[in-house]
Amino acid sequence: MTQVSRQLISKVPEVTALFWIIKVLTTAMGEAFSDYLVVQINPIIAVFFSAVVLVIALWIQFKASRYVAWKYWFAVAMVAVFGTMMADVLHVVIGIPYSITTTVFALGLFVIFLWWYRKEKTLSIHSITTVRRELFYWATVMATFALGTASGDLTAYTLGMGYFMSGFFFLVLIAIPAVVYFKTKKAEVLWFWAAYILTRPVGASFADWFGKAPAIGGLGWGDGAVSLLLAVGIVVLVAVESGRTRRTAISSVSL
Repeated sequence: MTQVSRQLISKVPEVTALFWIIKVLTTAMGEAFSDYLVVQINPIIAVFFSAVVLVIALWIQFKASRYVAWKYWFAVAMVAVFGTMMADVLHVVIGIPYSITTTVFALGLFVIFLWWYRKEKTLSIHSITTVRRELFYWATVMATFALGTASGDLTAYTLGMGYFMSGFFFLVLIAIPAVVYFKTKKAEVLWFWAAYILTRPVGASFADWFGKAPAIGGLGWGDGAVSLLLAVGIVVLVAVESGRTRRTAISSVSL
């Protein structure tokens, strides 16, 4: 494959209803699986293990010459797991309040967006066709996951809303960019990233609600069981997405 063709092929999926469903499931799985690992094994080992797998997942994604469903969503899933752990470490281990971590991650995300725009003059996900833009994209994804984790914990714990109400709160918030975009068809990039950030606390809050013990506001299914159910759902939907992508590619070649 020539350098020119390498630069013309997008490395990220189309934004469809299926995209958002898988995105929410990966955020929920990341929250539940991260909590499960930290409890089952030493937290330091859990963080190290997830970091290694994240690096492998991103390496696989960057080596790909085009968008491949399982490679992309494997990377997203590992960002979800590692992002959850890092946000939790700052609060649980170091003791930094959720209000501060939320603010820090929000500022970090703003800096990434600013740097990205100054270098590329666009924040559109439809233009992820070069290595530099892909680096900016994944830096943004990691920042949104960390911010979403911290903000979800802020509402659930610090503000006392609990898991279910926190999830419902962010579900209402995520409806705002969706409605505004579908009505105006303007500012697509802004509303996309707003929704992308908010899907994190939505998925994480409901994952905690299903997995945590009733004594702390959950249904008591267990983080392990919730992780497994979500992982199965993700695998099935990514297989569907992969089939759709192949059919689209075949149709394009035929034309």
